[in-house]
Amino acid sequence: MKIIARNKKAQHDYFLLDTYEAGIVLHGTEIKSVRANKVNIKDSYCLIRDEEMFIINMHIAKYKEGNIFNHNETRTRKLLLHKKEIIRIFNKIQGENLTIIPTKVYLEQGLCKVEIAIAKGKKQYDKRQALREKDAKRSIEKNLKNY
Repeated sequence: MKIIARNKKAQHDYFLLDTYEAGIVLHGTEIKSVRANKVNIKDSYCLIRDEEMFIINMHIAKYKEGNIFNHNETRTRKLLLHKKEIIRIFNKIQGENLTIIPTKVYLEQGLCKVEIAIAKGKKQYDKRQALREKDAKRSIEKNLKNY
């Protein structure tokens, strides 16, 4: 498994509840750009429409050796999940303030996969508290190392 892109802000901005693995439908030269690590998922999110899941705002750069028929960089791409998984995810996020975000993109046996997570947004004080805990843990490890 080769990891292509990670959403580093996801841990900082959200509480990640459940994760799922989904395939992604790519067109033309998109897979070549993915293999060249030209993917950005920082501002992307997922939507469920008509019992199908789509990823919005996922940026895949144009393939430099492509021609004029290159793909649109931020087009809406379909995610491949079982119907039962989509319905389960939809039922979880329906009544609550939850969202679906991609956490990483990777290649597995030549196929492009996206790991998506059901997430709840953090408030500003939650973010500050997480940073304090991280700094405290880092200083404890540093002191133990020097001891």
